[in-house]
Amino acid sequence: MKDDRFSAIRQHLFSHGYSSIQEIADAVGASPATIRRDLLALEAEGAISRTHGGARIAESAGIEVAFEVREQRNLAAKRAIGDAAFETIRPHSAIFLDAGTTVLQVARRIRLNPLPLSVFTNCVTVAQVLMDVRDLKITLLGGHLRPQNASMVGSLAEDMLDRLWFDQLFLGAGAVAEDCCIYSLDEQEAQLNAKMLSRASVRNLLVDSSKFGQRLTYKVAGLSADIGIITDDGLDSAWATRLQDAGCTPRLVAGNGADVIALTARA
Repeated sequence: MKDDRFSAIRQHLFSHGYSSIQEIADAVGASPATIRRDLLALEAEGAISRTHGGARIAESAGIEVAFEVREQRNLAAKRAIGDAAFETIRPHSAIFLDAGTTVLQVARRIRLNPLPLSVFTNCVTVAQVLMDVRDLKITLLGGHLRPQNASMVGSLAEDMLDRLWFDQLFLGAGAVAEDCCIYSLDEQEAQLNAKMLSRASVRNLLVDSSKFGQRLTYKVAGLSADIGIITDDGLDSAWATRLQDAGCTPRLVAGNGADVIALTARA
């Protein structure tokens, strides 16, 4: 309960900026006295800065909290997508886990139910989640650290990919636009994602339904029949039709994780 409350406080301060103790208490559903104790503990961790009557996120913690906030958005859907992706993983295979909060749920699922695997990733957070799990061999790509996504990018990472081949790739996406192409906010991340797609036998795009109909700056690749898509059942029917017209048959998981729905391609 305390960890959940700490997380909620950090997310509130990141989203709303400076807040009074009463505002934080109302947002979190705790008493002001409890919030005062929590703020003391969070300040000791370096996560927040207390001021008279309130608190704000510490400047040094902003990137970490930003990643945490993204992970919590549509969390039930992301976990359901992660569960569905996990069920496709074969023991003793080599898999690549991309950086991003939906793919991170696959790593968390592997941690709960370890398999003998060789896991490659460009995500520092994924490596941290899995580094002490039995039966796993973890390889983290080298390169330039992009802190906004806890990801390794750049020419060194791309060169390393040229020497590797994966049984399965699990790729996230910042956006999937109306042209049925994957887009990223960062040029180097987009280039690395495109390289990943060229280095795997089975390619899976894990993306929650909120990302469809969005567009970011840098194109990664177009969707095609040989890229499997796992998303949640919040995907509207127009998008389902658009994907099928592009040759894709998305697999929809219930946002609450209750069941899995596979769309049937139209004749």
